[in-house]
Amino acid sequence: MTPRLASDSAKGLTATLTAFLAWGLLPIYWKALITVTPLEILCHRILWSLVFIAIVLTVKRRWGETLAPLASPRSLLILTGSSLCIGGNWLLYIWAVNTSHVVETSLGYYINPLVNVLFGFIFFRERLNRMQYAAIGLAALGVANSIISYGEIPLISLGLAVSFACYGLLRKIAAVESLPGLFLETMVLGPAALYWLLHLQFTGASGFLAGPPAVDLLLMGAGAVTALPLIGFAYGARRLRLSTVGILQYTAPSIAFLLGVFVYREPFGPSRLLTFALIWAGLAMYTFDTVRTLRRQRRVLHH
Repeated sequence: MTPRLASDSAKGLTATLTAFLAWGLLPIYWKALITVTPLEILCHRILWSLVFIAIVLTVKRRWGETLAPLASPRSLLILTGSSLCIGGNWLLYIWAVNTSHVVETSLGYYINPLVNVLFGFIFFRERLNRMQYAAIGLAALGVANSIISYGEIPLISLGLAVSFACYGLLRKIAAVESLPGLFLETMVLGPAALYWLLHLQFTGASGFLAGPPAVDLLLMGAGAVTALPLIGFAYGARRLRLSTVGILQYTAPSIAFLLGVFVYREPFGPSRLLTFALIWAGLAMYTFDTVRTLRRQRRVLHH
């Protein structure tokens, strides 16, 4: 590897790891806003993201690329769908964190890569090998154990995993870069978010400008907290191997898991441990298979 490539790779690793660390630590941020309703937090997140990303796009002079999809009704329709998926995902995540379900959010993001594999099989006819089938099977056993142990479907975990997989699926079809895409998505959700925030303000039910200034600053900072990790991830992912990014993606749910169990003291008994163990085993198989396949492809290219 040349010094320049090594430097690029190191920068990419730092940026990607920082992005995943930021996503993993997000529960701390939302917990600091526990006095504000999840829906109001979501609306602030949407509007301040819109403002923050607009500034970034202006500085980077990327408006032409950002607004180009608006000329295509198909792209607009797909982005509307992805907006609803990410909006629903954000709302569920914020609500889950602030109602003491941080461990369940981590489970959702552990399951997500396996749901992506399943979606590839269903929607793109991507063929699964034995190890991928086994990985999905282990995750299904983990979910089944949760249902048997607690007598209920882990709706928060599955809701987060499926909504984010749907979001990824639609963004793959839309083929819009991450930052311009997020701007268009928050633009689609923006009017509804603004309406709700104004409604809360006029009815005296708003948490914004009604309490400690720290709460107001945190609500306004939600835009930067949303966009900055995404910028870091986009920068890093272009400079790293897909297998490296795939392994690093488990950093965020691992941090959330540790926060839920050791900081917020959420219940974590033997049956829940078994659920996680089955899903971790599935992820280990999936990761091993992905790394092995990519190495094999590289060997073929070099020969």
